This record gives sequence, structure tokens and C-alpha cells, in this order.
Amino acid sequence: MNTDETLIDAYSHAVAGAAERVGPSVVKVEVERKGGGSGVLFTPDGFLLTNSHVVHGASRIDVTTPDGRRARGYLVGEDPHTDLAVVRVHEVGLSAAPLGSSSDLRVGQIAVAIGNPYGFAWTVTAGVVSALGRTLRTGTGRLVENVIQTDAALNPGNSGGPLVDSKGEVIGVNTAMILPAQGICFAIGIDTAKVVASKLMKDGRVRRAHLGMGGQTVPIVRRLVVHHGLAKPNGVLVAQLERGGPAERAGIKEGDIVVGFDGEAIAGIDDLHRLLDAERVGARCEVELLRGTARVACTVLPGDGEARAA
Repeated sequence: MNTDETLIDAYSHAVAGAAERVGPSVVKVEVERKGGGSGVLFTPDGFLLTNSHVVHGASRIDVTTPDGRRARGYLVGEDPHTDLAVVRVHEVGLSAAPLGSSSDLRVGQIAVAIGNPYGFAWTVTAGVVSALGRTLRTGTGRLVENVIQTDAALNPGNSGGPLVDSKGEVIGVNTAMILPAQGICFAIGIDTAKVVASKLMKDGRVRRAHLGMGGQTVPIVRRLVVHHGLAKPNGVLVAQLERGGPAERAGIKEGDIVVGFDGEAIAGIDDLHRLLDAERVGARCEVELLRGTARVACTVLPGDGEARAA
């Protein structure tokens, strides 16, 4: 056997081994009147990961295991900001997939996707990790960081299924593809998924702070940037205020431009989203604003919000 044949055989063996190890844990998720997607069992007592967009608003969730068992699925919780959800099925004898790590991945390593594209159950596609550290904007407008890009083919129905490495460990949850491009697909890193899943299993949601305002990233006139010594040339324009919300109570007004929050410079809405974490719920945070040409400050106590803009 020549070198090329040896390499091809090794690649095939790696892909087949990964599929054999994780395949028994990949389920088909069907949602009444919405179609469905895929999921991956990560505990032997029936907890599975899938995408929020697969199960959001579902009146009924049905889960089918690779051995043909069909069971009712119950939504434990979802986090639209990361497009992740946890569903529970009450079945025995389930196979849980081993979860790896997405922090030590390398560009070019084998990536195997398993799912149910267009209803073709338990389909395996293979490729490589194309890039790391990507960001992906979810339906709520927030960015998910440390997203994995892969050229392992994904199609509608793959959503929520696992992305697997050559060791047969789950490294990501498949979530999106760019159309009509080919070979540009994305998965939420498993390290992110582990954190989100633990919070969903504990509380049914991921707790985040909110200010009760709608905003958009805008450029700041250069003379004001220089005059006030701003660290960033952009800020967040307050376009809308929730009546009685934390921002309005703090004295923030429509038309203000947020340039700092809790000691951090703000260059756009994504910076603000990153800072609105659970630790800041109810905590006193200083907000720096441009109001006309003046620089003002106020103190806000962020509320406990669900999937809100800010």
C-alpha cells in the first residue's frame, strides 16, 4: 500500500470511528408545524442539546433515537442569544456522547457532522475545521463569540446536531450555514454549550442584565472624540427607552450616546451586550454619555432581562 492509500485509509478510519462513537447519541428532533432538526444526547438520563431556533415556540417536541424509539421531548430551557436549547426525554438505555473541548482545536483538523438533513436520518458528512474564533449574530441581534467554521456539509435539518473531532468527541453544536455559499458552515463551540447547558438545567434560562433601551452603533463626530479624549470613535445611540426601565430611571434620554459602561469604553452595541452579564443584575454601574456636546455620567441598576436587545 502506497503512502496516499495509507493516508486515505487513516482518514476514512478516523471519520468512521467518530461516527460510530457519537452516532448512537444523535437524535432526530421534530417540532409540530415547524419541521425540526437534530440533537445530541449528553447525559444517559435523557438530556440533549439542540438549537434554540429548532424548538423555539414549539407546542410539541418529538424525539427519535437511532434505534427507532420515539419519545416526547420536554423543553428544559433555551437561550436564543447563543441559539442553544436543552430538551429532556424520559427514556432508559440511552447513549450519551462524550463532550470534548473547543479551546484547543486547530485549523485543518478533521470535523465530522452528524444529523438529519432534509429528514435523511443520521447522515454523516466530513470536512475540516476551517477557522476558529468566528462571531455569529443570532436572531436576537447578539453576537456569539468563539464560533467554529467548518466545511463539513450542513443542510436544513442538521441544526442542533453535533460537530465531532477524530477522537469521537463533540466539539460543537451545528447551527448555521451561509447560502448560497458552499462549504461555509458554523457550530457553537462545545465550551460555550457546556456553560449554557448547565445554566439551562439549573434555572431554565441564562440570566443576563438589561437596561431597558434600544440602541444602535453610530460614529461620533471627530472633534468630540478629541475634545473629550474618547477611547473609541463610535458609541451606542439611545434610540428607544422602555418606560420605567432601568435606563429611564437612571436619567438616560433618547438621543444620548453611550460611550462608557462600568469603566469600559463602548464602541458599539456588541460591546454593551458583552458587559450585560448576570453579575451586573442589580449592581450599580456608571454609564458615560454624550448628550449633545457635553459628556455626562449617571448610575444605572440593570434589571434581570430575558432575550432583550440591551
